[in-house]
Amino acid sequence: MHTKHSVHQFLHPLDGSDRDFDGLLALAGDAPFVLLGEATHGTHEFYRVRAQITKRLIAERGFAGVCVEGDWPDAYRVNRFVRGAGDDVEAVESLAGFTRFPTWMWRNAEVLDFIAWLREHNDARAPGAPKAGFYGLDLYSMYASIDAVITYLDRVDPRAAKLARQRYECLSPYEHRTENYAYALFRGMPSCRDDVLAQLLDIQRRAATYAKQDGRATDDEYFYTEQNARVVAGAENYYRTMLDEDVSSWNLRDTHMVDTLERLTEHLARRTGSCKLVVWAHNSHVGDAGATSMGRRGETNVGHLMRERQGNDAVLVGFTTYSGTVTAAPEWHRPEERKRVRDARPDSYEGLFHDIGVPRFYLPLRPHRPYLPGLPESMLERAIGVVYKPETELISHYFRANIIAQFDAVFHYDVTRAVEPLERTPIWEAGEVPETYPSGI
Repeated sequence: MHTKHSVHQFLHPLDGSDRDFDGLLALAGDAPFVLLGEATHGTHEFYRVRAQITKRLIAERGFAGVCVEGDWPDAYRVNRFVRGAGDDVEAVESLAGFTRFPTWMWRNAEVLDFIAWLREHNDARAPGAPKAGFYGLDLYSMYASIDAVITYLDRVDPRAAKLARQRYECLSPYEHRTENYAYALFRGMPSCRDDVLAQLLDIQRRAATYAKQDGRATDDEYFYTEQNARVVAGAENYYRTMLDEDVSSWNLRDTHMVDTLERLTEHLARRTGSCKLVVWAHNSHVGDAGATSMGRRGETNVGHLMRERQGNDAVLVGFTTYSGTVTAAPEWHRPEERKRVRDARPDSYEGLFHDIGVPRFYLPLRPHRPYLPGLPESMLERAIGVVYKPETELISHYFRANIIAQFDAVFHYDVTRAVEPLERTPIWEAGEVPETYPSGI
């Protein structure tokens, strides 16, 4: 039995205005990192609200931009556009790099609107004032990053570019199915580890030369290229170890994301003296894994690592929903669908929030830690990624958590709708056939 009324006194109903986020901004204070989660990778409200919060953090608190759970080179094309430094004329063109499944995560209407706002905000800045950016933290872009490294070296150091081609050739057989690299190593093929690390070290050794060469290769361009070389090394490590039971590829990925965030912060701070960044990622990355069943399995994540390294300077914000629709695929690499989200289980935090009877609310958690009356210390919590399997929902989409320790605050939207992909296929437009079909009962 949920003691919902005791929780009710701590929450703040949301009315759809910008003032909905005053409580979060007050909680964040001067913290340089605000991590905004999502319970699914395909919910309109989560994308919209994260964008609204981020706009205020950039405009009112001087945040330097947003870092997303997306690939570094694809996001950097957007970064060039919003800073007025790229070749793309329209915001939608800058999203063209996001071609890897799941494309709807970043090629959607809400992200497009945010990017257009970010460009307008930057264009209105005084000459010489810092411009807010858009960056990717993930490591799946092995081959796009290889191309970016070679393109840069072709311009500043053709001999080094030739050597880079030779080193990266080791990875070329796996370009279309990168996971096959892990299977090849399992069968005894030699790894590419030494080659990709040697290439990263070469670029780092020549940093001073590349950053000044002919006045063309700016510090930003060098940093972008070095990070691409790091992505290749990180991705090779990720795929090399994905079949190793003693190594968590999840931990490697999330550590890579946090390392990227910290290096980016240092890079941007060299220009302005300080740097504050927003992060957009799934709840499973943003929430502290140490407060969930993930931690008991030995897994860490972005939220846990940021708390270890930054303490209260990292504000972790979760987002939850009870029912509605979601954009997700039925299987990996299958086309996205607009799928109905089952009502959350009554023994979950989402079920408890639904029982409160407030359709949308903000609940601060950090001020009440370690205990908030009416909020159990352990319940199920739902997580829907790019694949949604309602037929196996308990096994596939729930884990156990202590939400008050997992997040510093939570936004709950009881009924939500699917985020709109930029390319709306007939399958997505049609949505799911109702469970009562064909009787309609």
